[in-house]
Amino acid sequence: MASVNPFNLSDSEEEAERRPNETVDTERSPSEGAPGPPPGNHFSPSAEAEPPTLLLSSNRTSPSGEGISASAAATAAMSGITDTRVSVDVIAAQLLREQYILTALELHTELLEAGRELPRLRDYFSNPGNFERQSGTPPAKDQALGPGGPLNRAGSISTLDSLDFARYSDDGNRETDERVAVLEFELRKAKETIQALRANLTQAAESEVPSQERKNFNSNPEIQEPIRQLEKRALNFLVNEYLLKNEYKLSSITFSDENDDQDFELWDDVGLNIPKPPDLLQLYRNCGSPLPSPRDMVDVSVEVAFEDFPGNCTPPNPSKKTDLSQQQQTEVIQELEYQISLLNNEKQSLAEQIKKLQSEIQTLRRTVSSLIMPCFIFVCVFIISNVFILWYPQPHTDNSQYLDIGRVSESENGSDPPLTQKSSQSHPQSHNKLKSRPPVQFDQPNRTLSPAFQQALLSFCRMCSDSRLGAEVSRIADSEESVMLMLGRCLPHIVPNVLLAKRERMVTHLCQELIPLILCTACLHPQPKERDQLLHILFNLIKRPDDEQRQMILTGCVAFARHVGPTRVEAELLPQCWEQINHKYPERRLLVAESCGALAPYLPKEIRSSLVLSMLQQMLTEDKADMVREAVVKSLAIIMGYIDDPDKYSQGFELMLLSLGDPSERVVSAVHQVFIPAFAAWTTELGSLHTALIPALLARIEKLLTQGEHGLDEHKLHIFLSALQSLIPPLFAVVLQNAPFTSRAKLHGDIPAIEVTRFPRPASPLQDVATIIGSREMLSALLLLYDHQLEHEGTTGWESLLWVVNQLLPQLIDIVGRINVTSTTCVHEFSRFFWRFCRTFGKIFTNTKVKPQFQEILRLSEENVDALAGNGILTKATVPIYATGVLTCYNQEEDRKLLVGFLEDVMTTLSLSHAPLDSLKASFVELGANPVYHEMLLTVLWYGVVHTSALVRCTAARMFELVLRGMSEALVDRRAAPALITLCSGPEFSVRISTIPAFGTIMETVTQKELLERVKMQLASFLEDPQYQDQHSLHIEIIRTFGRVGPNAEPRFRDEFVLPHLHKLALANNSQAAENKRVDIAMQLFEAYSALSCCFISEEVMLNHFLPGLRCLHADMEHLSPEHEVILSSMIKECEIKVENRGMSDAQGSLSIASSLVGEDAKTKFLSKMGQLTTSGAMLANVFQRKK
Repeated sequence: MASVNPFNLSDSEEEAERRPNETVDTERSPSEGAPGPPPGNHFSPSAEAEPPTLLLSSNRTSPSGEGISASAAATAAMSGITDTRVSVDVIAAQLLREQYILTALELHTELLEAGRELPRLRDYFSNPGNFERQSGTPPAKDQALGPGGPLNRAGSISTLDSLDFARYSDDGNRETDERVAVLEFELRKAKETIQALRANLTQAAESEVPSQERKNFNSNPEIQEPIRQLEKRALNFLVNEYLLKNEYKLSSITFSDENDDQDFELWDDVGLNIPKPPDLLQLYRNCGSPLPSPRDMVDVSVEVAFEDFPGNCTPPNPSKKTDLSQQQQTEVIQELEYQISLLNNEKQSLAEQIKKLQSEIQTLRRTVSSLIMPCFIFVCVFIISNVFILWYPQPHTDNSQYLDIGRVSESENGSDPPLTQKSSQSHPQSHNKLKSRPPVQFDQPNRTLSPAFQQALLSFCRMCSDSRLGAEVSRIADSEESVMLMLGRCLPHIVPNVLLAKRERMVTHLCQELIPLILCTACLHPQPKERDQLLHILFNLIKRPDDEQRQMILTGCVAFARHVGPTRVEAELLPQCWEQINHKYPERRLLVAESCGALAPYLPKEIRSSLVLSMLQQMLTEDKADMVREAVVKSLAIIMGYIDDPDKYSQGFELMLLSLGDPSERVVSAVHQVFIPAFAAWTTELGSLHTALIPALLARIEKLLTQGEHGLDEHKLHIFLSALQSLIPPLFAVVLQNAPFTSRAKLHGDIPAIEVTRFPRPASPLQDVATIIGSREMLSALLLLYDHQLEHEGTTGWESLLWVVNQLLPQLIDIVGRINVTSTTCVHEFSRFFWRFCRTFGKIFTNTKVKPQFQEILRLSEENVDALAGNGILTKATVPIYATGVLTCYNQEEDRKLLVGFLEDVMTTLSLSHAPLDSLKASFVELGANPVYHEMLLTVLWYGVVHTSALVRCTAARMFELVLRGMSEALVDRRAAPALITLCSGPEFSVRISTIPAFGTIMETVTQKELLERVKMQLASFLEDPQYQDQHSLHIEIIRTFGRVGPNAEPRFRDEFVLPHLHKLALANNSQAAENKRVDIAMQLFEAYSALSCCFISEEVMLNHFLPGLRCLHADMEHLSPEHEVILSSMIKECEIKVENRGMSDAQGSLSIASSLVGEDAKTKFLSKMGQLTTSGAMLANVFQRKK
């Protein structure tokens, strides 16, 4: 007899061995649970003469030859003979072997009702695998249903899991709906079992060790065969069982947590139809004797003695027990051979099934691989469309502003073939192309920009890649693995926020998270219509994108362009920009303007110089938002960095002038920082920077000067001159790059670093000469050769520098001589231009080329000044521009001496020639604005103070008024005040009178009491000294100075000195005999009182000095100027009202009297004007202006 696998012994069999004398319930009917044998069974009870044999096999195969034992068992059960009783477990085992399922089920049910549940039956009916239909087993000899054949279920049969004993009766009748429910349950169980079997089979096939490796394992015992999944799960179960039995509960819990994919409560979870081995302790004890391997197990039959059956069977014959007949042995051998053939057939069938499943696995792998991209695209489109449906449930009709949800639903629901079908049809080719696609080729412009300049130009396209999302957007997945990785990174940030996206901030954040998915899908999608829809979503994703969101979208557009190439950028991205060009929200138009610049390097060059240029020109002309036009200018600059069509030069020049004339300062600033350097770089490559661009600007400046004889348009002059100033760095770069020594420049060796102050601070990186040249090392090498060439070798053959010296400089100096010297703005603009020009071209160039040309024109002698006409060169703007723009470029000792000497010579020459001092005043004003030059200017003035000529001293005294403003009090006290007192001590009255405005400026700007007392004493001497009583010009100058400085001077000085002396001067003017002098004094007094009327004046001063002085002036105006007399009357009346109503003086203290109209109440007029003011600071001064 073959050995029995110990792993197949169940608890019920052991129990049967322990309780051999257990009897069956005697109160039962003998026929219950024992149906008769099937018809035609050749092992019928009539064959009792032969010794019966029971063959116990597994439930996988059930040969019909086992009918003898089944029939004998049934006969014994029905006979009721109780001589020899058989255990219930043996009967159950026999029923299951004979496939008497209904009888076994009823036996199981009755045992359950009696409280005697049998483990064998419980395990059998709870295992769905026992009810699967099996194939590949031939029928029995004369049975309709062969062993292992399909288990045909009657209507009344259900698995134990589907039984409800409270509902079902024993008669087998079922309602239709109940049968349907049971059948559905059985079908579900069957499908689950099929899936589990397929998974186990697949797993077994995948984990099968190749034969060669197995040979290695067998030949080398030190190399252990890798553990299989089934073995791992079985060992896990045994280890956990051991831990529980030995009270290692915490270790068991930890072990279960680490293997959360396995159910340690149920052995069947290890695998289907896998017998449970002994526990670890038993295995350890039996480790000395080898256990049979599971793969070597076979099904065997066990003989059951006939006399073990109770019933009416014939008592066994001892001779028959010992010697089996030859016929019975032959039948047993035949049965075993038949079982072997069945097992071989089943083995062959399973091998074929394994091959088939392996083939299916390979097919599925290829299918999944080919469907990754379409599935990804489908998922992305589904997420994006549903998120937008969630946010915008009512689609808008304006497709340029909002996403058209109808387009999304149409494309998904039937207007086109299903996405998965289209993708699966077209993807294999696109997928193959994706893996082997060559790098995208872009149109390279015919340009020679330095890499540093190009990089600095593109830096004005603000990208966002320093964050997680920015880095995600900046790279588009181009393979299956990268797509999956991208989905894994992005989806955890998207899904949790979808349901929370109720507030604006959450919606915006979620929109940003969608950008990588949209871009990747639009890039990889095979359908143009779907790509267009996705890009439409991208540009309409956020209603009003802020800076960070626009940077994110721009980064994505650039990544898309790099991936797909210029053709698709033109066909797919540009139309989206064109649709948004007139959007109502400026943020969306700003996105369009920035996109044009960011995409410029990736567009076809024909589109760059035509369509995109026209779009930007339209936006620059029509858009009303400053920030949009600023972005347009920057994008135009990038276009200029890539354009290579010479015919577009004139259009670029017009765009430069148009943008320079923009009313917004931020737009003009962008022009100087980005557009002009980029445009100049292009004109440099065309060779037209110094032949066309700069001459065109100079021609426009000269045209302005010609047309502006009666009034120069200073704004246009500023536009053209600022453009010229921005062209100085590229012009110097042209001079260096076209020099005779350029080819000798070497980057190796000791190259000294460039001084920090060598060049003026550039307005942007694009105006840095080092950026234009290419590197600071190259610039340093060229500068060394440049200075050496100028100092030792000259400019012979240096065409670009000769053009600067012989054409540009003379033309600029001529223009400077034609501008209005009294225009502070023009003088300042040209001064800054020459300062940057000289600092850029260097000290040697300035000393050898620029200064000589100015000095040739400014020959300092009296013959050069036409005192009558006043049109000498020293009276023009050439003087202040040379002094402040050229002589101040360098601040070494010899440079300061040259500047001081020039100003002294100009002051002396103009004074002695009685020429206008406007040029000198302009020089002092421009230099006085910088405190660095205050000491130097006082040195020049001291030269005038001690000059022998009174004319020069008068000029010096008047210049003090210009330089005292902004000067420190210490410097005023130490140098300015003593110089002024020195001038007052001179014999000439004209010199003394010239110092009065300077003293007034000190009273207005200084707070030091000792200095103020000294000035007060000096002014008092002018007013009270009898020698000045007849000095009409002195009185005029003092009154004018009081009116100018009175409102800003110290209140005590105003009340105790200014107003009392004005009262005295007004009273004295009443008795003035000379009418012309009386009129001059009266008009100056009117101006002074009008200015002082806005100040707070105490009641005492008002009554004692202010009102009496007004009355004296009123008396003069009655005869001299009736129109002024009416205004004075209103002023007097208002002052009297203020004195009478002193309680309201605080509210009316700053009332303007001079601004009242004739015949109108001053108080009413003041309050009405105050009510109309919108800005109380800048416009308040206009209220107190005298009515002309």
